[in-house]
Amino acid sequence: MAYVVTRLCIDCMDRGCIQECPVECIYEVTDSADTSLPHMAYIHPTECINCGACEPACPWGAIFEDRELPAEYASDLELNGATARKPKQFRVAKPQRDEEGRLVVEPKPTRDQVAANIAKWKKS
Repeated sequence: MAYVVTRLCIDCMDRGCIQECPVECIYEVTDSADTSLPHMAYIHPTECINCGACEPACPWGAIFEDRELPAEYASDLELNGATARKPKQFRVAKPQRDEEGRLVVEPKPTRDQVAANIAKWKKS
């Protein structure tokens, strides 16, 4: 695996990383997915080409290169690996578009929102 989406993405789902990925290796859970899989983006471990385009596109700081993954997010490496082990539980994530087909851009979080999100998920 090259890049890992951590739990900092749970319920945020800013799709900037999806728009930047050149190989569509970022997935999301399907509507019928196992409820133990959180609503977040996932990077497929063998489809990722290690380009790094996703990392700076995430305003939540939720994406890390696997060898730089902080210890508190080590379990998220295995969570991303579920895309390979349980492929029917996932679909390729697509950028969000409005009814006229234009990209929907989410408002970027503030520093305080990012800090609160990090504090929330470091406890888990």
